[in-house]
Amino acid sequence: MASNAAAPFWRSAGMTYITHSKLCANLLRNCLKEPYKSEALNREKVHYSISKWADAKPQKPTIRSDSPDE
Repeated sequence: MASNAAAPFWRSAGMTYITHSKLCANLLRNCLKEPYKSEALNREKVHYSISKWADAKPQKPTIRSDSPDE
């Protein structure tokens, strides 16, 4: 059994690895100079579709576009 001293610092801080990774990525993007900063911010946007199901059949999907800052 591992001790808490061997735990990664992000776990000791009560974060998940995904949360830690997202935090580090945002810090790095904010350190970039233009035009690289705006290009990196545009790449982080997420596009996905959601389909609701009724009577075992998918309904018309809706397209969503969210950015992490919203």
